Amino acid sequence: MASRADNIASNMNLGNFAQATELRQRIWFTIGALIVFRFLSFIPLPGVNPAALQNLADLGRGGILDIFNTFSGGSLERMSLIALGVMPYITASIVVQMASALHPTLAALKKEGATGRQKLNQYTRYGTVFLCAIQGYFLASGLESFGAANGISAVVNPGYMFRVGAVISLVGGTMFLLWLGEQITSRGIGNGVSLIIMAGIVAQFPTFATNLFEGGRTGSISPTIIIAFIVMVVVLILLISFVERAQRRLLIQYPKRATQRGMMQADSSHLPLKLNTAGVIPPIFASSLLLLPLTISQFAGNSVDTDSTFGGVIVTLNQYLAHGQPIYMALYGIGIIFFCFFYTAVVFNPEETADNLKKNGGFIPGIRPGKRTADYLEYVLTRITVVGAIYLTAVCVIPEYMIAQTGIPLFLGGTSLLIVVNVTVDTLSQVQSHLLAHQYGDLIKKAKLKGRMR
Repeated sequence: MASRADNIASNMNLGNFAQATELRQRIWFTIGALIVFRFLSFIPLPGVNPAALQNLADLGRGGILDIFNTFSGGSLERMSLIALGVMPYITASIVVQMASALHPTLAALKKEGATGRQKLNQYTRYGTVFLCAIQGYFLASGLESFGAANGISAVVNPGYMFRVGAVISLVGGTMFLLWLGEQITSRGIGNGVSLIIMAGIVAQFPTFATNLFEGGRTGSISPTIIIAFIVMVVVLILLISFVERAQRRLLIQYPKRATQRGMMQADSSHLPLKLNTAGVIPPIFASSLLLLPLTISQFAGNSVDTDSTFGGVIVTLNQYLAHGQPIYMALYGIGIIFFCFFYTAVVFNPEETADNLKKNGGFIPGIRPGKRTADYLEYVLTRITVVGAIYLTAVCVIPEYMIAQTGIPLFLGGTSLLIVVNVTVDTLSQVQSHLLAHQYGDLIKKAKLKGRMR
C-alpha cells in the first residue's frame, strides 16, 4: 500500500519542474554526463583498424561478448576506450560484497559504518583495476589471434606494445567511467553506475528495432512474429515493474513506552522483504558461465584441434550450449534459481537481523525473539525467494526461447529489460523525492513568513 508521501508525489505535475531549480540542474548534469559517455564509446583504441572490427564482430556473434557489448552500448564491438564498460567494477563489487559476508575481517569492516564502507569501496576499486588489466590483456591478445585466424588484420601493429597500450587505455577508460558515475550520483540524479549501464542498453534499442522492422520489410520475419515480440516486451516490462516493487512486509512490534503526557504507547513498524532480493545478479552469472566455453572456442579459432580430446569437448559444448537448445535453456534456468538462493543468502542474514531486533526491543507478534525470529525470517525469505526465482527464470528464459525459435536477429534478453526497468523506477523515485522535498521546503518558507508577519 502506497504511503501518503508517495500519493502526494504521484499527484505532482510537470509544472513543478519550473520551480525546482536544483532538480533541473541535476537532470541537465546527468544528461550531459551520459552524452560524454556516448561520445567515448566511439573513440577506438590506439593501433586498431576500425574497418576490420565490424567483420570480426559479425563472426563473434552468440558468445558472452554479446552480453558485454549490449551493456557497454556497442563499445566492445567498436573496441573503444570504454570497451570493458563498468562490468569489471560490477564484478569486483559483487566479489567484495560476498567476501564481506563470508570473511570475518571484511565482515567487521562492514559493521564499522562509513569508515568501513570507504575501505571496502577502496578494495573494490583495486579489484576493478586488477580485473580491467586481466580482461584488457586477454581482449587485446584475443583480438590479435582471432583476427589472424580469420584472415583479418584488426590490429595495425600486433605485439606486446599494442597489448600494453590497450591495457592502459582500457583501465583508464573504465576508471574514468567510475569517476563519471560518482559525479552523477553526487551532482546528478540517480545511481551513476546504474545509469551508465542503462544508457548503454538503451543506446542499442534503435539497432534492435531497425533489425526487427527491416526483417519484416524484407519478409524474413513475419508480421505475426513482430507483433508477438512487441507484445511480449510490453508484458515483460509491466511484469517487471510490478514484481520489482513487491514486498513482504513483516509487522515489527516494540514495547510500550511512556509519552510526554504520561500515557503508555506501543510503537510498530514493518520489515520489508523484497520478492526479488537478488536483483539482476543471477541471470548475469548464469549466462556468463554458460556462454564462457563458446566464447573461448570462438577466440581460439583454428588453433583448436577438433580431433583432440579438448577440441572434441569444445565442439560438443558448442552444439549443446547454443541458444535455443533444450540443454542450454534447462541449465540457464537452473543457474538462475541457484544464484537466486545463493546471493539472497549472502546479502540477507536472518540471524543478524533477529539480533538487531532483539537489541532494539522489537519482536514479531507471536514469535519469540532470538533464534525463533531468525528461523521465521529464514522461512519467510525462502518462500518469497522461490517465487522470485520462478519470476526471474520466466523473464529471462522466455525471451531467449522466442528469439531462438523465431530466428529474430536480436540480443534483447530479460536481463537487459530488468536493468532498464529497475534503473528507470529508481530514478523516477528519486525525482519524486526531490519534488516532494521542494514542496515541503516551500511550505516551511511560507510558514516562516507568516510567523514573521505576526
